[in-house]
Amino acid sequence: MESTLELFNQYVVPTYGRFPLVLERGEGCRVWDEAGREYLDFGAGIAVCSVGHSHPRVADAMARQARKLVHTSNLYYTRPQGELAKRLVGYTGHAGKVFFANSGAEANDGLYKLARKFGNEARSPLPRHAAGERLDYAPNRCEILTFDGSFHGRTLGGIAATGQEKVKKGFEPIAAGFRHVPYNDAPELGRCIGPDTVAILMEPIQGEIGVRPATVQFLKAVRQICDDHGLLMMFDEVQCGLGRTGDWCAWKTLAGEGIIPDAVSWAKGIAGGFPLGAFWVRDRTISMKDGSEMSLANLLGPGTHGSTYGGTPLGCTVANEVLSIIEEEGLLANAREIGAYAKAAIEALCSPLIKEVRGVGLMLAFELVADFSERIGDKRAPALALIERLHQAGLLSIPAGTHNVRWLPPLNVSRIEIDRAVAILRAALS
Repeated sequence: MESTLELFNQYVVPTYGRFPLVLERGEGCRVWDEAGREYLDFGAGIAVCSVGHSHPRVADAMARQARKLVHTSNLYYTRPQGELAKRLVGYTGHAGKVFFANSGAEANDGLYKLARKFGNEARSPLPRHAAGERLDYAPNRCEILTFDGSFHGRTLGGIAATGQEKVKKGFEPIAAGFRHVPYNDAPELGRCIGPDTVAILMEPIQGEIGVRPATVQFLKAVRQICDDHGLLMMFDEVQCGLGRTGDWCAWKTLAGEGIIPDAVSWAKGIAGGFPLGAFWVRDRTISMKDGSEMSLANLLGPGTHGSTYGGTPLGCTVANEVLSIIEEEGLLANAREIGAYAKAAIEALCSPLIKEVRGVGLMLAFELVADFSERIGDKRAPALALIERLHQAGLLSIPAGTHNVRWLPPLNVSRIEIDRAVAILRAALS
């Protein structure tokens, strides 16, 4: 019989650079491979397994709903979808409506369509340039500004929106309608607003580049720029949202309640590993070109967007259970407290091989020094070289670029597990 690796080599498209580990089962913060070896999982499916592996409440909820109703078309209503939408709207603290998809990339595609629809059909104030003069805006604005270092998924729209050249190679011509600008640079952002610009899409905390948060000043400046120019302010919280930072909304962790976006995408931790994505659209009045007024939350009307599997009763039941566990077990507070504890513990190592430690809640990264490879005599990318050593010692971690290692453990990780991970890191760095 073929081994698991042989099955993959022969039958699975090789789109992933996989580590040579074959994982078989998990429980809480731990996973085991086919040989029975145990690992601390500080990747959690890349910020997906919010309440750990095989949580009994999630398994029970999934089984109950699977015996009741797994799927029905969105031609009909199902209560779990309505209840989940209400819960998510409540987390934002502002009136709005939710669309359900299957992934973060799909949720972001919905944001692109929302912006295009807004640019084509809404009548916005004439945009104003940074210098103060009014611009003649295009009748059908379509340009979305995103940021250097961003990551918004691997669909054709997602790679066009992503501010990293490596994801675009080989897929030219890149879909039009996106432009990348420097992150955390409000003056430059203001200068980049043009007559075609319709929206600004940003991650409040950039994850794939190595956990880089927006400053409070930048978030406020982006909101002001959007107000001044009649643009939509859209947040990609696929990785940083729904508890990862210690709040339901990452932008609130960074800036409090003073900022209200126009739309937000979520996925990853929303259902603890069950494939589900969503985006929220703010309920605010917009003026249409035909002279009418309507809510932005209703702009994507019947026939404008859809998803066969988005918002199934099974997926929404699982998500409701995951989010209930986070609420009832106090995991937002745990993310804040244990995240700060973990960040301080890594910093306390005072390793000459670590340049910087960054983190918000349980979204953590440490950046290795530029000459890491020369110091340890290993020509591989520094993050991969270190992660292999961590794997050998029983700790799963996630690379971010060439020099960053991320820790994204379940939100119910304990201090004991943090201490064990830091001890493994200390030994690997030694």
